[in-house]
Amino acid sequence: MNKKVIIDCDVGVDDAMALILAFHSPELEVLGVTGVHGNVSLDKVMKNIGKVLTLLRPSRRAWIASGADRPLQGKPVHAEFSHGEDGLGGANIQAEDPGEWAEMFSGPADELINQMARRHPQEITLIAVGPLTNLALALQKDAEGIRNLKGVMIMGGAVRTKGNITPQAEFNFYADPLAAKWVLESGLPITLVPLDATHQVSLTAGLMEGRIRPLQNSFSRFVIEATGYQSKTGLFRGGKRETYLHDPLAVGAVIDPGLVRKENLSISVEAGEGEGHGKSSEIQGGTKNVEVCLGVDRERFLDLFLTRLKG
Repeated sequence: MNKKVIIDCDVGVDDAMALILAFHSPELEVLGVTGVHGNVSLDKVMKNIGKVLTLLRPSRRAWIASGADRPLQGKPVHAEFSHGEDGLGGANIQAEDPGEWAEMFSGPADELINQMARRHPQEITLIAVGPLTNLALALQKDAEGIRNLKGVMIMGGAVRTKGNITPQAEFNFYADPLAAKWVLESGLPITLVPLDATHQVSLTAGLMEGRIRPLQNSFSRFVIEATGYQSKTGLFRGGKRETYLHDPLAVGAVIDPGLVRKENLSISVEAGEGEGHGKSSEIQGGTKNVEVCLGVDRERFLDLFLTRLKG
């Protein structure tokens, strides 16, 4: 049986690649895509969901819902410096009416998540690759309903490594640390894919030239444009030598759990202001509340991702 999933995302470049991997994987049945503030504003996130669906043109119509436009407390934080002003690196996609490819849900994203969890008890894995505001609201409004999820796969945090938005914090947790704290302390069956794992998988010039450019399809063109890759220099946007596949790894870990090496750990998140804002910490001797991915079979994952770009 296909694994039923909902993907909760703040569509930037790697979120888009995660959606491509999910919709191109016969192991998964994408029931819904929900948007949340994060890499860009919620309005841009929802436009980007429409753009990616236009690129994908999926045969099975998923539900689409708009979620939280700000964190539980404080002001929204965005990452246009990394994903470009539009969130997709300026990739050229003319979005069509999302209704062509999806069913638009009239309520908020947290309501869709809870309704689907109740409708398919112990069948759905929620893949959360943005700030955890939607999931925290779902917990707050219907804690009993959300516990019908089979599991929650979260891309977020930096456990035994440095952060990527501050020296201590990873972006998704930094953008709404209170939501991350609530979710990790909820008792839900959580698997965490932190920077410790995602920094082991990246696109490089060798992969772009050897595996992606030769595909010459709409998906390979999107990856090249969205990441700002230049053949002449072998560099990505911002002069980077590689671009990390943060969110696709979370999808890959649902498709094939054997791709990652996991440990049960006690993880907490600092929700207060100050330099520790959004920091995820491993608590020695604490209750082990999260299954944390710390290692990756890099070659197997990259082969999975690159193969699925073919469509």
